[in-house]
Amino acid sequence: MKRLVVGMTGATGSVYGLRLLELLRDEGGWETHLVMSQAAVLNIREEMLEGKSRLEALADVVHNVRNVGASIASGSFVCSGMIIAPCSMRTLAAVAHGLSDNLISRAADVMLKERRRLVMMTRETPLNLAHLRNMTACTEMGAIVFPPVPAFYSRPASLADVIDHSCMRVLDQFGIHSKSEKRWRGLSREAGNLVPEAQQMEGE
Repeated sequence: MKRLVVGMTGATGSVYGLRLLELLRDEGGWETHLVMSQAAVLNIREEMLEGKSRLEALADVVHNVRNVGASIASGSFVCSGMIIAPCSMRTLAAVAHGLSDNLISRAADVMLKERRRLVMMTRETPLNLAHLRNMTACTEMGAIVFPPVPAFYSRPASLADVIDHSCMRVLDQFGIHSKSEKRWRGLSREAGNLVPEAQQMEGE
């Protein structure tokens, strides 16, 4: 069985962590290790009716964020990588500077040092210079900074559609490719008919 670590921090967007766990459970063959920061628990209480009990029920293993001696804190723990969803700017900064001051930032540090995939669903806007520099630092170390930006070409009919699209793209990073009608399939016939006209306008 393959393993993925899912970290959840204090940024808004707890539903991303929930949906990823649901999709991984539906996919089958994946053992999920969940760790939530204290701020994440507060956000979950505000944003989700089920509370953290729903998240804990979906995960195969739940770790205490203060337990830096947990299995996922070691490079000898074999896994495919880690997703931080949502990822706060505080956690981004901790990873960027190698602080390893709780189990989430320590597990993320392990992913980087072991050259495993680390995807960070950062949630903040607008961004200040510290945020941008921390994103650059994490990217230079091999992490994938993945703000959950909605795609409107799929014509989402609900918030669930928007969330699913972002989660689908995140799981793509781990070779988990869902068959979804929401993937880009090229221009529609109507839009395609406008291409020559658009090219002519650009030439003018």
